[in-house]
This record gives sequence, C-alpha cells and structure tokens, in this order.
Amino acid sequence: MIRPVFAALVTCVAPVLVQAEVDFVHQVVPVLKQHCAACHGGKEAKGGFSLNTRELFLEDDAAAPGKAAESYFLELIAETDPDLRMPPPKKKKDPVPAKAVAILRAWVDEGMKWEPGFTFGEPTYEPPLKPRHPELPAITDARENPVDRFIDTYLTERKLPRPDPADDATFLRRVHLDLVGLLPTPEETRSFLANKNPDKRAKLVDSLLARDLDYADHWLTFWNDLLRNDYAGTGFITGGRSQVSRWLYDALKENRPFDAMVRELIAPPTPESEGFIKGIEWRGDVSAGQTLPIQFAQSLSQSLLGINMKCASCHDSFIDRWKLDEAYGLAAIYADKPLLIHRCDIPTGETAKAAWLFPEIGQIDPAAAKGERLKQLAALMTHPENGRVTRTIVNRLWGQLMGRGLVHPLDAMQTEPWHEGLLDWLASDFSEHGQDLKRTLRLIATSAAYGSRAEVTKGEDEAASYIYAGPRTKRLTAEQFVDLMWSLTGTAPRVFDAPVIRGKSDPETAARLARKSTWIWGPSAAAGPPPGGEKILLRKDFKPAKAVQSAGVIASADNSFTLYLNAQQVLAGGDWSKLESTPVTIKAEGINRLLLVAENGLKEPNAAGAFAALRIVYTDGTDEVIATDETWTVSNKMPPGNKPAEWKILELTWEKVVPVSLPAWSNAVDPQVGTTLASCSVTSPLMVRAGLVKSDFLMRSLGRPNRDQIVTSRPNELTTLEAIDLSNDATVAKALEAGAKKLAASHGKTPDRLIEELYLSTLTRLPTEEEKSLLREVLGEKPEPQAVADLTWSLWMMPEYLLVR
Repeated sequence: MIRPVFAALVTCVAPVLVQAEVDFVHQVVPVLKQHCAACHGGKEAKGGFSLNTRELFLEDDAAAPGKAAESYFLELIAETDPDLRMPPPKKKKDPVPAKAVAILRAWVDEGMKWEPGFTFGEPTYEPPLKPRHPELPAITDARENPVDRFIDTYLTERKLPRPDPADDATFLRRVHLDLVGLLPTPEETRSFLANKNPDKRAKLVDSLLARDLDYADHWLTFWNDLLRNDYAGTGFITGGRSQVSRWLYDALKENRPFDAMVRELIAPPTPESEGFIKGIEWRGDVSAGQTLPIQFAQSLSQSLLGINMKCASCHDSFIDRWKLDEAYGLAAIYADKPLLIHRCDIPTGETAKAAWLFPEIGQIDPAAAKGERLKQLAALMTHPENGRVTRTIVNRLWGQLMGRGLVHPLDAMQTEPWHEGLLDWLASDFSEHGQDLKRTLRLIATSAAYGSRAEVTKGEDEAASYIYAGPRTKRLTAEQFVDLMWSLTGTAPRVFDAPVIRGKSDPETAARLARKSTWIWGPSAAAGPPPGGEKILLRKDFKPAKAVQSAGVIASADNSFTLYLNAQQVLAGGDWSKLESTPVTIKAEGINRLLLVAENGLKEPNAAGAFAALRIVYTDGTDEVIATDETWTVSNKMPPGNKPAEWKILELTWEKVVPVSLPAWSNAVDPQVGTTLASCSVTSPLMVRAGLVKSDFLMRSLGRPNRDQIVTSRPNELTTLEAIDLSNDATVAKALEAGAKKLAASHGKTPDRLIEELYLSTLTRLPTEEEKSLLREVLGEKPEPQAVADLTWSLWMMPEYLLVR
C-alpha cells in the first residue's frame, strides 16, 4: 500500500482501456466507396459535399468527430423519409445496411481516424524515386546545423515562433534515453549540469554514440521490432522461424553501413542474416496472404520501403496505388516454384512474374535462379538512384528521436512529408557519407531543434494539418522501463537469451589464444574417408579448476554439428569454413559435459572432422582452453530421442577419437580462432539489458510486441493493464524491495542525500525545496526500506518519469 503523501507526488494520467479500433482501410473505406463515393467522391461533390479527404468531409459540419449522435451525414443515412435519405432511393440505391451503419457510427465516435495520404479522389502526391539534393538554406542566428537551417526557414516562412531550448536536465535525460536507453548516473548528472562549456551537448552526444555496447543493447529493440526478430515465440519450436540476433547485434556494435545491412538481409551471405526474408512458416493451412513469398513481399516493403503491401497482397489496394500483380511480382522473387496469383484467396489462374516495383532503375531477371534474383533485388534496393530506401530509414531515425516522422505514420511513405526538403537532404547526406546510421543520429541529436522544449499537443495529430512546433514527447518503452528499474535496484539478471556476443576482446588476448585448430572424428576415419551420412557423438567431461568469471565456446564441423553443454544446446552450424561461437555458463561445482553431435552429410565417403574449443576465464585473471584432442571420446551410436537431458550417456560404448586434418579446414578456420575465442569468452561489465531477454508479462503489458508482425511504432496510450501491473506486479515489487534495502543501507543516515540520489537517478534533476521538505517529514531521520520503496514507486509513476520529454 502506497502512503497517501507519496501518492500526492504522482500526477498520473487516468488509465484508458484501449479496445480494438475500427479499421478505416478495411471496414470504413469499403462502406463509403459502395454507398457514398459515386455522388460525393472523386470529381463528384453533389450538394457541395465531398468526402475525398477528412478535411473536406468535415466542412459544413457534415460530421462531428467523437460524436456520432451529432453527425449530420449519419442522420441522413438513418433517415426514413425517402426524399431525405442517403443514398437516395429515387436513384435506386439500397439503404446502408445496419451493420455498415454501426461501423460508421463507431468510426465517428472514435474520432474519424483517417489513413494519412488517403483520398477518394486522384492521388495528388507521388514520392520521388531518385534522390534529390536540395540546397541548404541560409544560416540564421549562427545556427549552422543543417537540420536547424531547414527548420528555421520553415518557421520563418510560416511566421511561427522558434521553440525555446530545453533546459540541461531535460536534454540530458532525453538524449541518454534516445541514444543508449539508460539514464545518466547521479555523478554524471551533477557534472553535466555544472559544466559551463557551450559545446557540452555535442560532446555528450559523441560520448554516448561512442558507447558501442550500450548503443547496440538499446537500438537492438528498434531493429528487432522493425525486422520482427525475437528470441522465442511463434515458429521457433517447429523450426519455421530463425533469428537474425547475432548478425544484427554485430552490425550495430560495429556500426555497419546501412546499405551493407540491407544487402545482407535480402541476399544473405550466411544463415545468420536469412531469418528476415524467411519469415514465419505457420503450422497447418494458411491463406494465400500468409505464404512465405507473400510475407517476403510484405516485410521487405514495410520495413525497408515504408510501403503497406498487405492490402495489395489480397487485392488491388484501397488506400494507395499498389496493385495485386505488383505484390505478387515482388513475392515471386523469393518463391521456390511458380507462384499462382490469388485474389482474396481465390486463384486467378495467372502465374506471378518476378519483378521489382520501380523498373526505372533496373529490373529482376525472372528466369534467374532464386539466389541470383535476390542478389539482383539487393542491388536495386541499394542502387545509388534508389532514394526510397534512404528516405525511409532517415525518416525512421527522425521519428525515433523527434517523436514524429517527417512522414507520418512511418509506414506511409506514399504520404507527403511535412518538410520534403529536410527529408530529401537528410537522405542524400546519409548516402553521401557511407550510410552511417550513427552519423545521422548525431546530426539530428546535435541540432537545436532536437535540443528544444517538447511540443505541448492537444491530443489530435492529423497528418494533413500538422505544424512543427518542436519534438514530441515519447513514452518510455517497455525495455527502457525495465532497464531503469534494474539499474536503480540492482536486480538485473545475470544471463540473457539473445544469442549475441557482448564482449570485446583486446588484440593481445586474441593473439595469445590464436592456435591451430585440432580436428577429430570417430574410428571410421582411421581407415580412410568416413562414410557419407555417418553421425557420431563426441564427448568431453571437465571440471573448472578455480572460481569462474566467464566462458565461451567455438566450434565447426564438416559437414554439420550441434554442440550441447550440460544437456543444453549452445551452438549449431553447417558451414565448416566458419566458426560458430557463443558465451556459455558452466557449473562451478561438479562435472560439466560437452557433447558434440557431428554428421558427415554427403552420400559417398568423404573427409569429415569436428573442431571445438572452450575457454574458461577464472576470477584470478588466468584462463584455460579445452579443445578437441585425443582426450575426447566418441560413440558411433546415437542415443534415441532429441533431448540430451534424457540420453543415457554412460550406457553408450565410448572409444578413442581419431585425429584428422585437411588443409582447407586449417586455412579457413585457424585465422578465426584467436579473435573469436577471445570475444565470446569475455564477460561484459555492463548490466544485462531487457532488450536481450525474452519478453515477460510485465514487458508485454508495457507495450513490448510479440513480433509476429513488423512493428514500427508502439502505442503511446496508458492502458489499464499497464496501470494495474505497475501497481501489483511481483517483479516490480521485488525490485523495489531490493533497491530500497540498498538505498536505505547506503544513504539511510542522510535523508537529504537519499532524496537527492533518488531524484537524480529517476528524474535526472534535483528535488525542489518544496519536494525535499515534504519528503524529509515523511521519511524521518532514519528512513525505513518500506518508506524508500514507497517513494521510489511514486517517482516511477510520475508522468515526468514515464515520459521522455
């Protein structure tokens, strides 16, 4: 129970139960097209009424958003007088069915939300395909950042005031959360607020972007949403889905150029990046719109082009220019066999022809093999004359930092931007500087526009009437809330689920660990090449010699392998020229067991071998490497079943292994051993982050999506479920208890210091004298852990904490 005095600190927005909204595209548009558009759409405006756009619809009070009962057009639809009813009976028009009327009423009551850019008339805007290079406007008031030059001109032309700068505390909190997803420490906050250097904001941005691991940990969430990548969920159990986590994390950690990322996603050079285009292979029968080739077309279009191809995957789109044959043409690039076109799940009798959406810059050869078609598509997506992809990604980056895209929503890139010149310039600058994601983030984050006070909104955000007035306030993401909770209370888990390597090894350690790979096989290798299809089980039992700090393992096999540690799968691979690697946790007490299932995949006898190496780093700074050698044993008989925990290992017959070698193995693998083994066995000193672990009930209630679908923006609404969980969730309660004990123990003798530390650690500011006076009285001279927990919870519930302003 939270004490009333603490509750007085919390000025919470009343929870709103978010229910399923009426679907404008699939429910409202068909009704209006069938019953209204003939007289009031396109070039027709009978009686002076046009419903082409939302703005025209609302002229002359034809509708009252949020008030169906006061909407004149609904009165006319429900009218019983044949001379007044719409559509008119004298034109032999049937009345609007009751079910359709109910849809329109619900739509109006919900505010008449309109798909940005949609019109019942002819589209008036078509985004350019090729890059455009607008001239930079003149500098005003010494604001040299290109972003500010465009924004200042925009405001001047419209005679709008320039937003005031945000104070240092607000900027400090905003930029930390936006770039690395964490708050500054109290010491960092004090130092920044005391710093009088005029360049301190730019230097702070640079220092945050230089924190490679923090940056990767944070931005992994954005990219996981965008690429529908996760660590568990639909498709993983059946093998119908694969992760791109390792590839993605490495790309973020090294700031890989975006065009390189796009090429590797579309035409994967290794299995590590193929999960995006593979999609989710659903179990059982699926509709034509959920097949893997159609998923490919939809995912590629939405994530990389900002185009909604879902409508066009079923029928010609209601909301923009995309046609069914275009969606299927894109899908056919990925198809393994001839792809029959279906319209609303009914075969049309036509076969799709592999084709690219914008033939002005090139086209796909439909006769080429699938792999070659994907390479051609990757080249077209990253073509220097393709400005659509670069405009889409810089718009997403702008949206992440500024709270609203230059094009809104982010997946409606057919919509006219509110500042086309700025979008074009950012996209061309992005291309001209190696498609460096961090550079564009820095450009935005160091602008005065980003550093200004957040816009105060009135609740409505209609694309056609949007006027820039500063950055928009954002909600803490689920991952940010959990990260901040863990950071403050010291309750972060020790292990994570993402199969990534967070550590960064030093060159000296990598050089010391460099060694020749030692390959082994079963007894069949003694007499010559092992038989094709042979599968063997290799085993090594070991005990750590001292207290363990960290560990990592690498492995490869010709042709394929699966490696288990203590009955848990840790690695698998099918490319003998590449080392797979991962950090592992080993038992401090008792026997640890490595089991390596290796298979010689060809039909005829051929060379076969397996290599593995485990590095254990001890707490005293020493280490030990356990690699495949003659001390390993092998069983030629595989135990039944696919659950190693149930294998009766000691009942198998174990023999000595046979050392094997092949120059090709050594030439490919040996150069990788030192660096790979050093990297995977280094423990990052950084806290485990929520973006690296599987979603749980708390994170789902806070808005983390299941990622069965691509998500490019999360809801900003406060839901009833969220409010309940933040008040009652056991995870939150345990973290509060642990954190309160720690804070009471460290600062309990100095209540003022405790209050300041909490405010700095949550709100990134010092408490006001009024707040401090109130809390001194409540906490007393010797604050108890429960009182500290109550205060912490109250701070967590404040909009000032939950929002990124």
